[in-house]
Amino acid sequence: MNDTVGRTRTQGAGLFATYDVPSSFCELMNRADLASPGLRCVRDRLAHFDLDELRRRTAAVEAQLYRLGITFTVYTDNQAIDRILPFDVVPRVLTAAEWDHVERGVRQRVQAINLFLWDIYHDRHILRDGIIPSEMVLGNANYCEAMMGLDVPGGVYVHVNGTDLVRDPAGRFLILEDNARTPSGVSYVIENRHMMLRMMPDLASGLDIRPVDEYGLRLHRALAETAPQGVADPQVVLLSPGIYNAAYFEHVFLAREMGIPLVEGRDLVVVDGRVFMRTVAGLSPVHTIYRRLNDDFLDPQVFNPDSLLGVPGLVDAYRRGNVTIANAIGTGVADDKAVYAYMPRIIRYYLDQDPILDNVETHICAEKAGLDYTLANLEQLVVKPVGESGGYGLLIGPHATSAELEDFRARLQADPANYISQPVINLSVSPTLCPAGLEARHVDLRPFAVTGRETWVLPGGLSRVALRKGSLVVNSSQGGGSKDTWVLAS
Repeated sequence: MNDTVGRTRTQGAGLFATYDVPSSFCELMNRADLASPGLRCVRDRLAHFDLDELRRRTAAVEAQLYRLGITFTVYTDNQAIDRILPFDVVPRVLTAAEWDHVERGVRQRVQAINLFLWDIYHDRHILRDGIIPSEMVLGNANYCEAMMGLDVPGGVYVHVNGTDLVRDPAGRFLILEDNARTPSGVSYVIENRHMMLRMMPDLASGLDIRPVDEYGLRLHRALAETAPQGVADPQVVLLSPGIYNAAYFEHVFLAREMGIPLVEGRDLVVVDGRVFMRTVAGLSPVHTIYRRLNDDFLDPQVFNPDSLLGVPGLVDAYRRGNVTIANAIGTGVADDKAVYAYMPRIIRYYLDQDPILDNVETHICAEKAGLDYTLANLEQLVVKPVGESGGYGLLIGPHATSAELEDFRARLQADPANYISQPVINLSVSPTLCPAGLEARHVDLRPFAVTGRETWVLPGGLSRVALRKGSLVVNSSQGGGSKDTWVLAS
C-alpha cells in the first residue's frame, strides 16, 4: 500500500482540522454510523482538547506505567530490554452492533477450534473425509501424539483464545490469525482502561462503556469449571517460566486478578500421578494449571529433557485425568497459519454454518497453486512463516527491497510448506497522537475469549496500533503500541 496515494482530507474541527485520512476505513472520522451518539460524543469532545494537554496526559500515563512495572521484554534489544507498551490516549470506539457481530464470530470460531482439536486427537473424521490434508495436521510441528485419546474435561482444549482481527477499507472485520496456545496481552486491555478512566475522565464521562474488570473472575470460573471431575473446590495455579519471561508482568497481573498462586515449575511436584504445590505447610493438591509456557518445556520426561521450567511427570498426571492444563497441550496445530486457511471449511464441517467472520484471503504455499501464485505476485503480498508470531520472519512485498524479494523467493522455493501468503490489506486507521498532532495510524484488534461451560468474550480486546507512519506492523516487539478499546453498551 502506498500511504500517499488516495489520501483525502476529512472535514473536522479543532484538533481534527488538519487530520488527513488515507484511503482506509477510519474508526472515528469517515464511517457511515457516526449517527451513533456515543461516537459523535467522543469525536466532538476530542476536537475540543488542547494538543499540549493531550501530550501532558500521555506523559503522565507513561510515567505511571513505568512506576507500576507494566512492561514487556524485547530480547533482541541490548539497550532497552524491558519496555512499556506505548499507549495512545485516543481510544478506539466500537458500537454495540459492531461488537455483537465480533462477539458472535469469535464464539463460533472458538467452538469450531475445540471440536477440531477433539476430533484430530480422537477419531480424525475430518482427515478421513478429506476436508483438510492429513499431512498438514499429523505432520505439524505442534501436533502432539501424547494427546491422542485424552478426554479433556468438557471438550475444552482452548480455554483462552486471542483472535486477531483487522478491518478492510469497507469496515468489514476479517480474521487475520488465531492464537490458541498461550495468547498474551489481556493485561494491557485492563490496565489501559484503568489509565483512561484515571487520565481522561472528561472524555469518558457519561458514556455507557462496557466494563472489562470482570476478566479475572470469568477466567477463574472457566478454569474451575474445567477441573477434573469430582473436585468440589478446585485449586487453580498459574504456571510461569519466571521473571525473565517477556510477559512476566502479565503472569503476575492475572494471578492477582484471579486470586490464585503464581508458581514456577520448581514449585510443583507429581506424586503418584497427582500434582501438588510446595507450600510452607507441606504439599497442597493442584487441580488446574493455567500454563504460560510452551509445550516443549512443560514436562522434561516427555518433551525437552533439558527443560528446567516444567514439571517431571506432569503429562502422566494429565493423561490420568488428575489435572487440567489450560490451554491443553497440542493446541498449536489449530492456530498454525496454514491450518488457518482451512478454518472456514472446518466451521462448516463441524457446525454446518457459514463463518460469521471471514478469513483474509490466504494462499497455502505447500500447495502448488498457492506457491505459484505467491511467486508470481511476491511484490504485492504479505508472506508469513506458518509457525512464527510477533511479526517476525514475514515479508511485506510492497515495502520490500529487490534483495529482500529475491531472498524470500529462494526461501519459498526451498521450503514452501513453511509459508502462506495474503494480500496486503489496507487496514483501518484510528486517530493517534503523534508529534505533529492527530494522525491516522493502522490498527488491529485482539478480542480474548474465555471458555469453560460456555464461551465469554471480553468486551473490546487489545487494539494495537502501528506507531510508525505507513507501517502495517502493529506488534509490540516491532514498535507498535496500544489503545483502550471502548465498546458502547447501546
